[in-house]
Amino acid sequence: MTIIFYDIPSTVPGIAWSPNTWKVRYCLNFKGIPYKTEWVEYPDIAAHCKKLGIAPTRTNRDGSPYYSLPAIHDPSTGVYMADSIPIAEYLEKQYPNTPSVFPHNTLGLQMEFENAFDSKMGAMWNFVIPAACSRLNPVSEEFYRRTREKSYGKKIEDIAPKGEDAVTEWAKVEHGLGEIARWYSKNGGNGPFLMGETLSWADFVVGGHMVWFRNILGTDSREWTDIVSWQGGIWKTFCESLAPYEAVD
Repeated sequence: MTIIFYDIPSTVPGIAWSPNTWKVRYCLNFKGIPYKTEWVEYPDIAAHCKKLGIAPTRTNRDGSPYYSLPAIHDPSTGVYMADSIPIAEYLEKQYPNTPSVFPHNTLGLQMEFENAFDSKMGAMWNFVIPAACSRLNPVSEEFYRRTREKSYGKKIEDIAPKGEDAVTEWAKVEHGLGEIARWYSKNGGNGPFLMGETLSWADFVVGGHMVWFRNILGTDSREWTDIVSWQGGIWKTFCESLAPYEAVD
C-alpha cells in the first residue's frame, strides 16, 4: 500500500523545500517505498495533526503542544506519526527488506551527527530563513513571517546580515561547511557520502539542507554558486550523487 507523506508546499507546484521533510522524502525514495505527497500549509499543520491523531513533536515555551511536519500515514498498519527520526526508525523496522539508512547499527551516531551539523551551520540560518518567505504561498507566508518575527524579535527583513556583517557571516558559513567537508574527507576516499559509497541518514540531513539552500536561494544566486564551488566542489559532487533520490511523488 502507498504511504501518505505530509509536506509543506511552496509557490512552485511539486517543489519541496523543507530540510526536515526532505530527510524523510530521501528515506522513502532511497528505500523504494511507494508514497504520495499531501501538501499542508503552515497554519493548517496543527489542526491537521490533531484531526489525524498525530502526536505533537515537542512543547512550546508556554507549555502548549507543538505540531510539525514531516508526518506520515501508513495504511498497511494504520500508523500515523510525525518527526523525522521516529519515522525513519519506523520505516527501518516495518520495511526490513529495504536498504538501511542506519547501517551497522549507527542510529546513535547518526543522531549525534545531525546535532554536530546544526552546530556548524548556525550562521546560514540568517541568510536562508528570511529568503524563504518569498517561496511560500500567502497563507503560509503570513504564518511563517509572524512566528519567525516573534522568535527573532525583529522584522524578517532585518534578520539577513547586510554590508560588512554579511561578508563576515558568509565567511562563517564557508568555514562551517569546511568543517563538515573535513568529516566527509575521512570516508576513505571511496565515494561522495559520509560512509564512502554507503548512503546513510547523515547524508539525508546534509542533503535536505542543500536542497533547502538551493530551492530557497536559487540555483543562480551568488550564495548557491559559492556553496557548490567551496571545498574543491565537494558539495556539487555530493548533490549530484543524491539527485536520483529527489523525486517528489
